[in-house]
Amino acid sequence: MLFAVLALGVLAAVAAPAGALAAGPPGPVALSTGWQYAPDPGDEGQRRDWQSGRAGSSWEPVAVPHVFNGRPDPAGFFGTIGWYRITFVGPDASREMAWALRFEQARRITRGWLNGRPIGTNAHPYTPFELPATGLRAGRPNTLVLRVDNRRSQALREGWWNWGGITRPVSLVARGPVVLHDVGLLPQRRCDKDRCRWSVLADGWLENHSRSAHRPAIALALRSPDGTVSQGRATPRRLRPGERLRVRFTVPVNGDVKTWSPESPQLYGATVATQAGARVVQSERLRIGLRTVDVVDGALRLNGRALDMRGASIQEDMPGRGPVLTDRDVENTVSQLKALGVNTTRAHYLLDERLLKRFDEEGILVWNQAPVYHRDRRLQTPAQRSGELEVLRNTILAARNHPSVITNSTANELTPVPDERPPVRLWMRNAAKLARDLDPSRPVSIDVLSYPGLPRQRTYDAYDVIGINSYYGWYEGKRNRSTADMAGLGPYLRAMHEKYPRHPLVITEFGAEATENGPANVKQTYAFQTQYVKRYLDIVDRLGFMNGAIYWTAREFAVKPDWDGGAHPTVRDPIHNKGLISYDGEVKPAFKAAQEAFKATPLYRDDPDAVARAELAQPRSIVLSGLLVLFVLGIVGALLTLDAIWLRDIWRALRLPDAEVVELRRRAA
Repeated sequence: MLFAVLALGVLAAVAAPAGALAAGPPGPVALSTGWQYAPDPGDEGQRRDWQSGRAGSSWEPVAVPHVFNGRPDPAGFFGTIGWYRITFVGPDASREMAWALRFEQARRITRGWLNGRPIGTNAHPYTPFELPATGLRAGRPNTLVLRVDNRRSQALREGWWNWGGITRPVSLVARGPVVLHDVGLLPQRRCDKDRCRWSVLADGWLENHSRSAHRPAIALALRSPDGTVSQGRATPRRLRPGERLRVRFTVPVNGDVKTWSPESPQLYGATVATQAGARVVQSERLRIGLRTVDVVDGALRLNGRALDMRGASIQEDMPGRGPVLTDRDVENTVSQLKALGVNTTRAHYLLDERLLKRFDEEGILVWNQAPVYHRDRRLQTPAQRSGELEVLRNTILAARNHPSVITNSTANELTPVPDERPPVRLWMRNAAKLARDLDPSRPVSIDVLSYPGLPRQRTYDAYDVIGINSYYGWYEGKRNRSTADMAGLGPYLRAMHEKYPRHPLVITEFGAEATENGPANVKQTYAFQTQYVKRYLDIVDRLGFMNGAIYWTAREFAVKPDWDGGAHPTVRDPIHNKGLISYDGEVKPAFKAAQEAFKATPLYRDDPDAVARAELAQPRSIVLSGLLVLFVLGIVGALLTLDAIWLRDIWRALRLPDAEVVELRRRAA
């Protein structure tokens, strides 16, 4: 009977418009106004009792999300400390319900106090986290104080500016006696000779936060774009107080399945309800897409069709606000990518949830990557490796419900020879295994440095897809491993394909800086960047085994003080200038070159336009090859003829004159 009530409640939730569900736990409470901020460059706040919420004289009102300093000031690059506080009336809660504080992002280390009592610390600056609202007073004023520390080591490498602050929204979320953490709804398709069947794998972790045992239940309901409802439930075993249990169950999808794709990004509504006893204690509403992503014969496929992606990466960095994006910033980012003609984007860390939702809606593929960036030195001990695996775990769990995410990349630009670095090799293999366990619906990838002449790395066999960060023709490369000449790009990619024939290869970074006018043979000029984009994409276009190319980046961003960028300019600033759009929003000439190339490349290799391009290209190459052979043979024949003529003339000049034959008289016997 309880399960019937739970199922009816979930069905009602799916059928109801957003915000119309009255039953169940209360919804999130946004904490966006009433904040104050105080800088603490000398780290004196805690000694002066700022955590109590009553001390300090330098507090100023701010809106959260907030960044310490919205300008990339070199003096503040290595970080500082800032304090936030807010006083709010606590929402009502029953004896069985509690509240938690959810942060979508705070950079870098966040420590919290509620009403003067410590409630926890978070050290992951790029993924969401929660702190328990321990001691929350319902119906009465409460003061939350946060100490945010974005100081970083000079040895730490990151390819973006070191922003600090509460950089994404904060809210209060209700938490019952049993909590379902990080629920994922992952599409599955199983085919036999007669038909294909779709289902959704529900995956999450149940945790008993109460002082008594509970036997929880989980119900999932899906509503297709045409209104067809599918439902299922799970009844795991009884949980003891404090116990945590992973739960997985599958729900078949009914009706005519509507698949998600870039050309038709159809989304299903989903409601996941968690019950403890006779009460629904948690309800989450999501939008998911049904699609398959796999690797077959060295091709990355979406819904069974081989991809040829074209895209541009992004950084969450707006002048004056840094990573604090407004809704308008989100829409502008989406609009700029669509105008550029991309079908794919990428970032070095988990993107803002609003961006991911919009990419789901617009059909823009996302190369999702954990911010494990040049971290070889931080992978040497078991504790370090465990910490970076946690970074990867958080990134995947936060993004896995988004159908736009095409792959989970575990890291960016670790050592190019992991077979020779046992600690890094071990981490890479464990990272691939973890990613595949957390999200079996997507291939696992890793983005690597491109240096020619390196031996095949067996470590990469743990991965499905290899992303190649290649700046041939821009950066000089290493000694005896030059990447200075773009003419080496084609041979390098062919060599990579020979080493890893079963891995789809995607260019995940390429680009050239541009800040000034000048000739096309001079780096740092707009003309050079335009020519670079054209030549690079032309090379990739001619290599049928490549699965895509993603430019770095669509828009400029702040990276670090005195950024060199590869052209060694005499005047330097913190801005990474490879973007096709300047930091202040001006479109560069190379934007059009990339736009034309992106729009001319079909997403699928079996697209009629793609097939036509291939058919036109192949005969042309055969004809040209034949003409070249005939030309060479003609040259050889002409040389042989000339040699024969020259040899005849030499012989005539050197031989003796023709002799006269005279008959001699015979002597008499």
